[in-house]
Amino acid sequence: MVMKPCAEAVFRRATALPRRDVTRIMDRLQLLKNINFGSQVAEDEISSLQDYFVATDQWSRIERGEVDLVRGEKGAGKSAIYLLLEKRRDNFFDQNVVIVSGENPRGATVFKDLISDPPASEREFIVLWKLYILSIVAHEMRSYGISEAPASEVYAALEDAKLLDRVMNLAGLLRSAQSFARRLLGIKAIEGGLEIDPNTGATGIVGKISLQEPTTELRSSGINSIDGMFEKLNRSLDLSNFTVWVLLDRLDVAFADSHELEANAIRALVRAYGDLRSFNRLSLKIFLREDIWKRVTESGFREASHVIRFVVMGWSTPMLLNLLMRRLLNNPAFVESFAINKDEILNNADQQVALFRRVFPEQVEQGSRKAATFDWMVARCADATGNTAPREMIHLLNSLREEEIRRLERGENVAPGDQIFDRSVFKLALPRVSETRLNTYLYAEYPEERPSIEKLVGEKTEQTPESLAEIWGVSRDDAIQKAQILVKLGFFQVRGTRQEPTYWVPFLYRDALKMVQGKAGAASTDAEENDD
Repeated sequence: MVMKPCAEAVFRRATALPRRDVTRIMDRLQLLKNINFGSQVAEDEISSLQDYFVATDQWSRIERGEVDLVRGEKGAGKSAIYLLLEKRRDNFFDQNVVIVSGENPRGATVFKDLISDPPASEREFIVLWKLYILSIVAHEMRSYGISEAPASEVYAALEDAKLLDRVMNLAGLLRSAQSFARRLLGIKAIEGGLEIDPNTGATGIVGKISLQEPTTELRSSGINSIDGMFEKLNRSLDLSNFTVWVLLDRLDVAFADSHELEANAIRALVRAYGDLRSFNRLSLKIFLREDIWKRVTESGFREASHVIRFVVMGWSTPMLLNLLMRRLLNNPAFVESFAINKDEILNNADQQVALFRRVFPEQVEQGSRKAATFDWMVARCADATGNTAPREMIHLLNSLREEEIRRLERGENVAPGDQIFDRSVFKLALPRVSETRLNTYLYAEYPEERPSIEKLVGEKTEQTPESLAEIWGVSRDDAIQKAQILVKLGFFQVRGTRQEPTYWVPFLYRDALKMVQGKAGAASTDAEENDD
């Protein structure tokens, strides 16, 4: 019988390394292969989000119901909050809060059909939002057995309108709500006239539902306005001592192909939110990207000032370190290998810093004026606004792991001491993060800016209006105007003076564009490296 040589022996012969070094490499390789930092996309790790959860003050306010609008940059963790609220449905129900999801957390968005057949006006969008929200709230209330008289009247009216089925299909319900909204508004494919209900002879009334508050006579015949039906549901919730939260997320995905449609949808949603604020037992919880909110409101939107129950998600350096530690310490192989007390470290910020310094190199680039490793990571993952999102940090960690595994598989030496990553892999890991951010954010969501950005491939990382005008083949004024658009998207940071501005590209986008460090028209310098 011929015995196969063990992996260690094969590896030792291939690399000609001493047995002791090979054993250490194999041990470290095994450890790295048993470690993972999770997915940078919250939707891909629903089951493990709880393990990584950081109970910030922002979360505490959301959990207490004090926040209705959660804003944040792409990758800041909005969807993670949304998914955690969903996952904790039972906990909230024990506190008499019913969680209702208005969107699919994964897969095709509920609102995809609106792209091909969008509402023709903001008014139609408002009526659509209200009918959709009314229907999913009524469905959830009925499923929990809330059957007080006011709610039962609403259930009957919605069933009659084909807006309340026994099994809820969100996409189908949205289509039905849109069709019904158009009937209420009298929108016809050709004539565009008002629909007259054959039973009442009135406009703006279909079945038992009306757009406006009905007269006493109409109300006595069982007709209710949309807002009147919300009032009845609110009264029934009050009688049963329940509160309903309606969660709405992924609006950036739903309307990504049309910024105009996206703006109309969000403006209408905010106006619907304003109309529903008076109902103390009903609450909308809207999750929205910060850049989209700014785009919708920058030209003026009075109703936006009425949304005062909001939070803008932000991540300080200590919070990002805590997030990194939670993901690292969620690996039993790591905890066991380094004989670590997980809970003790997570409850002590100083110990988190000490552990990071133990297992990461002191610096990526050595020198008295160079940044410490964690500061280097935070700076390299920041956009031009200075914000570093968890998504990019998690992606960088996963890329570091992959690069270190490749390095050890080539037979290179294990990193010094207890370091799990050699300093050499950090710059190798960054391009993947850079390319992903450029392609999945700027190019995917702002395709109209792609030609301008692509012309910067191989150029200097700091540009002047004159250099941009030459690169883009436009006038100086047009170059400044285009550059300001990229400033809003976090691609450029404005430096210099108002009269002589320059436009600086953050480290996050440089690798993907193969940019050369330095200022256009000047010799390359490493002075910028000290900015981080």
